Amino acid sequence: MGRAGREALEKYLPKLKNDLRTDVIIINGENAAHGRGITGKHCQQFYDLGADCITTGNHVWDQREIIAYIARDPKLLRPANFPQNAPGQGASLITAQNGQKILVVNLMARLYMDPLDDPFQAMENILIDYKLGQNCDAIFVDFHGEATSEKMAFAHAFDGRISGTIGTHTHVPTADAHVLPGGTAYMSDAGMTGDYDSVIGIRKDLSVQRFKTKMPGDHFIPASENMTLCGALIVTDDNTGKAKQIAPVRVGDTLANTIPTEI
Repeated sequence: MGRAGREALEKYLPKLKNDLRTDVIIINGENAAHGRGITGKHCQQFYDLGADCITTGNHVWDQREIIAYIARDPKLLRPANFPQNAPGQGASLITAQNGQKILVVNLMARLYMDPLDDPFQAMENILIDYKLGQNCDAIFVDFHGEATSEKMAFAHAFDGRISGTIGTHTHVPTADAHVLPGGTAYMSDAGMTGDYDSVIGIRKDLSVQRFKTKMPGDHFIPASENMTLCGALIVTDDNTGKAKQIAPVRVGDTLANTIPTEI
């Protein structure tokens, strides 16, 4: 989320990657550019810091330059249930550092969001070609949405057929990270990486004023005084691709820090 988010990644991600011995790092980058969208420059910065794939959501087109860029970068995803003629792609098969084939899928929910194709059917269509534990070693989904009920329903619908689904969009980390009975890791929202002394990443004075007056104020300006990185760590079984454990990751200035120590 804005400069604070980019600086938090720069400060914390390389050490986390080393300490947690990660094989794949997936980042949702749709608010990287001043809180609105992402640019090719930011994508390269994230790759240089260790990201293997970048997902987005409803803000993916906020920076016009990304429309041409996304067609050239198979590791930058937009939701797979966008209209078929949208540039870019919604899933990418990447090779992890341990040589395994990892499918990353980006989907967007529909409840309280823009009208889109059915994300459940979109996932079913993807799984026609990709089978967990057969032709791909793990399948991870960024499910970008507002309602926790829709996120939970999606996870249960595909329990055992994907390695994990992590929600994004609300900018608030949830406390429900767990592995479902069929072996799919789940967390309703990973939270944002940015300044939490804010209103979901926006300067609190501007947000408070808009709520109090119901009048348009200054342009959407991200807060940038503090830095916190939020996410989740998922450990999968090398033989089945199913999740063995999931744990939240939070490190930085404002929220209580939590970093997995046993993996």
